[in-house]
Amino acid sequence: MAEKAVEEEEQSVVVGLGLIQRESESAEEIMLLWGIQQPLLSKNNAFVAQSSLQLRIDACGRHLSILQSPSSLGTPGVTGSVMWDSGVILGKFLEHSVDLGAISLQEKKVVELGSGCGLVGCIAALLGAQVILTDLPDRLRLLKKNVETNLYGEVRGSATVNELTWGDNLDPDLRDPSPDYVLGSDVIYSEEAVMDLMETLVDLCGRQTTIILAGELRNDAILEYFLEAATKEFIVGRVDHKQWHPDYCSLRVVIYVLVKR
Repeated sequence: MAEKAVEEEEQSVVVGLGLIQRESESAEEIMLLWGIQQPLLSKNNAFVAQSSLQLRIDACGRHLSILQSPSSLGTPGVTGSVMWDSGVILGKFLEHSVDLGAISLQEKKVVELGSGCGLVGCIAALLGAQVILTDLPDRLRLLKKNVETNLYGEVRGSATVNELTWGDNLDPDLRDPSPDYVLGSDVIYSEEAVMDLMETLVDLCGRQTTIILAGELRNDAILEYFLEAATKEFIVGRVDHKQWHPDYCSLRVVIYVLVKR
């Protein structure tokens, strides 16, 4: 009975979402997104200014100031030094969902993958979560500075910064106990990264973990590759735009929710 209750709870996470149950449905999902949403016709970087040294945004009753490093964008493979629309949209989606009572992050263990500038993790901490923000070693300095700058005074939750390379062995603090939520924005960008990301997700997540990933629709082949890999291990649901923060929507961005099969 206990196992059945857990299974029903997991299924409830994705009720009302566009479910992608089987690998064969991945191609249909791609056709739907590119055919109906036509993401490339929508405005790029609607909520960010990547040439700026700072992104200012209001969230959780605070004026957040997220430092960026635009000069680092010229370094091959470095994209986490500036904010992207998907990160802003995911952070505001979390705030909106908590305000509506759709989810609760209070005292929940949250791991953010590919934290970059740290906006999503900071918002999760302000919403009450115990957040571990992770990224590659050379990204941690900017990440730590943004956490320290924005999580001052009384904060409902907490935030720590850890090094994590996808595909490597996980630090015990990350996986024991399993996180309640795993968050990520713009983490699907190459086939090689997808395989490392999937390995980390499978190792990191327990049966009670909910994964929420937001990404910009740039490359249909890579997204299809991710969905084919993800549906082998997870139930995948796409979050309808009606559930997003009404002021932070873009047809160039998609949000997926995943739970282990």
